[in-house]
Amino acid sequence: MNAATAVRLRPMDDTHHQRQIEIADNITAVRARIAAAAGRTGRSPDDVTLVAVSKTHSATVVEAAYAAGLRDFGENRVQEAAAKIEALRAKDLRPQWHLVGHLQRNKVPAALNLFDILHAVDSEQLANAISDRATAPVRVLIEVNVSGEATKFGVEPEAVTRLVGRIAAMPNIDVLGLMTVAPRGDDPEDARPIFRTLRQLNESLGLRELSMGMTDDFEVAVEEGSTLVRVGRAIFGARGG
Repeated sequence: MNAATAVRLRPMDDTHHQRQIEIADNITAVRARIAAAAGRTGRSPDDVTLVAVSKTHSATVVEAAYAAGLRDFGENRVQEAAAKIEALRAKDLRPQWHLVGHLQRNKVPAALNLFDILHAVDSEQLANAISDRATAPVRVLIEVNVSGEATKFGVEPEAVTRLVGRIAAMPNIDVLGLMTVAPRGDDPEDARPIFRTLRQLNESLGLRELSMGMTDDFEVAVEEGSTLVRVGRAIFGARGG
C-alpha cells in the first residue's frame, strides 16, 4: 500500500471525510481553470505547476491535498512550516516544498533543511547567505517588485539583470527564473501588465520558470506565461484548519 493510499484509508470522522472531498473537488476545479487558461494561449497545462499554498492550514489538510494528487506545496514562513513538514516526513509523505514568502537571512539554515525551492530571493546578501550554507545547488527564483509598491519585497525591474548575473555566478545557486506578487484588485485583468512585464524580463534573461499568479489572478498569469501558480484560498478556503 503506497503512502497516498495510506492517507486515504486512515480512520476519519464524517467532518474530516467531507473536508477531504471538498479539497479534492477544489483541486479538480482549479486544475480545470488552469487547463482552460493554458488552452486560450496554446499552452499545455502540463507546463504549469500548481503550488498549493498551505500557510495557516494543518498537516492533516496538506495530507488531504496530497491524497488528491497534489505534490507541490507552498509556505510563507519557515517557523510555521517546520512542524508541518516534519509531520508529513514522519508519515513518509515527501511533496516538493516551496518557500513563497520573504526569507530572512537568519532563517536560511532552517529553510535549506525544509524547502526544495525558494521563490523570493531579492538581494545579493540573501543569495550569498544561501550559497555559503548550502551543500548542494539550491533552486531559487528572484523576486521582482514589478508594481513598485512600497509594501512589497523584491528587486526593481531595472536591477534584475545585474542581480541575476551576480547570483547565478555563486556556487550552489541555481536561478530558475523570476517571481512577483501583483497588487490586489477587483479585476484580475489589472494584473496582466504586471505579469506581461515579468514574462518579457524573464525571456530576455533566458530563464525557464515564472512564479506568478494567486487565487484571484492565476488564470491571467497562466495566459501570460506563468509556470508556477501559488494558489491557497481556492483550494483550502480562507481559514486554517
